[in-house]
Amino acid sequence: MRPIGDHALLSDCRSAALVTSDGSVDWLCLPRFDSPAIFARLLDENAGHWSVRPVDPADVSRRYLEGTMVLETTFRTPGGTAVLLDALALGRRERGHALGTASPGVLLRQAVCVEGQVTLEITYAPRPEFGLIHPVISPVRGGLAAYGGAHTLILSSSVDLTVSGSTAHGRITLRTGDRLGFALHIGPAWEPEPVCWRPWRIRRRLSDTREGWRSWSDLHVGYRGPWQEEVGHSGRVLRALTYAPTGAIVAAPTTSLPEHVGGTRNWDYRYTWVRDASFTLQALATAACEKEKDRFFGFLARAAATQLHRGVDLQIMYGIGGERDLSERLLPHLTGWRDSTPVRTGNDAWRQRQLDIYGELLDAAHQTLPPDGRIAPPTRVFLLQAAEAAADHWNGPDRGIWEIRGPDRHFVHSKLMCWVALDRAIAMAPALGAEERTPHWRNVREKIRQAIEQRGWNPSVGAFTQTFDGDALDASVLMLPMVGFLPARDHRIQSTVLTIATHLTDRHGLVLRYLGDEIAEGEGAFLLCTFWLAHALALTGRTHRARQVFQTALSCANDLGLLAEEADPVTGEALGNFPQAFSHIGLINAAQAIRDAEQPPP
Repeated sequence: MRPIGDHALLSDCRSAALVTSDGSVDWLCLPRFDSPAIFARLLDENAGHWSVRPVDPADVSRRYLEGTMVLETTFRTPGGTAVLLDALALGRRERGHALGTASPGVLLRQAVCVEGQVTLEITYAPRPEFGLIHPVISPVRGGLAAYGGAHTLILSSSVDLTVSGSTAHGRITLRTGDRLGFALHIGPAWEPEPVCWRPWRIRRRLSDTREGWRSWSDLHVGYRGPWQEEVGHSGRVLRALTYAPTGAIVAAPTTSLPEHVGGTRNWDYRYTWVRDASFTLQALATAACEKEKDRFFGFLARAAATQLHRGVDLQIMYGIGGERDLSERLLPHLTGWRDSTPVRTGNDAWRQRQLDIYGELLDAAHQTLPPDGRIAPPTRVFLLQAAEAAADHWNGPDRGIWEIRGPDRHFVHSKLMCWVALDRAIAMAPALGAEERTPHWRNVREKIRQAIEQRGWNPSVGAFTQTFDGDALDASVLMLPMVGFLPARDHRIQSTVLTIATHLTDRHGLVLRYLGDEIAEGEGAFLLCTFWLAHALALTGRTHRARQVFQTALSCANDLGLLAEEADPVTGEALGNFPQAFSHIGLINAAQAIRDAEQPPP
């Protein structure tokens, strides 16, 4: 199978596709990020793909058109050069913040011969529902219709394709100036006469989509500083991972790409984690995505608001429409990426208890507090309940930020984020109408501080550790200075940062989340944690070292600037679901921290 990092992301701010460097769509979910895949060769060679590629050997280069998520792949063959444009269509004349509000759910592809002549081969093998359906493909006017399951797949094509079973093939020679256009969308299974798109419509929608992304990018140029281009691109990736109808941001657009080749840590990341909230909002603010920031918090508040008043723990994650039941299901018919099984849809982590989410939620609320300090009554009640829950439950065990599937423990990061919850609640007390609760919150906040300093700090290790009274290192304690728990110049913070930099990194200088757990298999180095280390080094005044660590993490991006979740500690190859929002969030926040450390305000 193709390397994970070989893929490019397409998005219409509702769904996603992944395209390989040789012109094959190996992943496509329509009409939502979490829909069953139509093409899933990413997870099994026989689970469907759609390729447009030269017959002859070719030198390949690719890029996103400037300011867009429109992919341009250039094939240079001995006989000529062809350019392939790929995009998920935005709505007609969608501009700026409206991206994704009316996306039609159409994958567009256009091939143009720009020099000489190039023979292209087209293979179209749709396999809906993660490869369970091998549809019946029939010619229709202007293309093909594939029947089977709940939908009809309609492929508009400007070249005739030959059908064999559930696959269509074609071969055509293009000469300078010749153009091919394709559009793929879904329709109801009972549609009597599928309507295909005409070539002029494909061209127009490609142009519209390009201009739509450019208009969005033109509105989001607030960051000025080192790695400005990478920060802007990462902001665009976060927008591409946003489900426009609700404002939810998926952790990644894929499922079951492993953290270890051949391993079992293969999770579905097509959901929204509360854990990511405060980091995400900080990154969106840095990337000048203020409206996206407000919508994301609004989604979280609506999705979670009805739970706490029933006396149950706040759920750690939600579906992109606000769904709560995300129960896992195995797909045993799929072999997995490089035989990494099981393949899963759904994510049973939604059942876990993670106390850190109260801090992340209240920190997110603090970041989005309007200038007039007014909070809508339902949100105000919800935030009050979240603060009280943190005060009541901070001293209990949980699963921690990394969702370790073992016994509950007293994780330092979880305690820290309960401290953050109360710290931010105290700061927002006037807006929450809760001044009378601040003495109690201050009292509990101080108890948490004392517990972390007494039981989380291990002088023998020279670091704050993963759990109370423990000796294991964990990169999540790098958050201690970032959230304001201790000043970055505190000797314990300085020691913790250097200890992690020395003992929790691989030979490439990338940071591991922690060492060992109940799953007896390895995992890659975590790119988010590496950006955290760069961030923490900047806060502690080691800006030169921070730049080095940042560049090490950045070197793991593919040729299109996309970051995976992890990197193999031996080969450096991308691992985990791809592209990973958390990694791009870490990039943005670390870049800002380094800039601010190098250019402190007057």
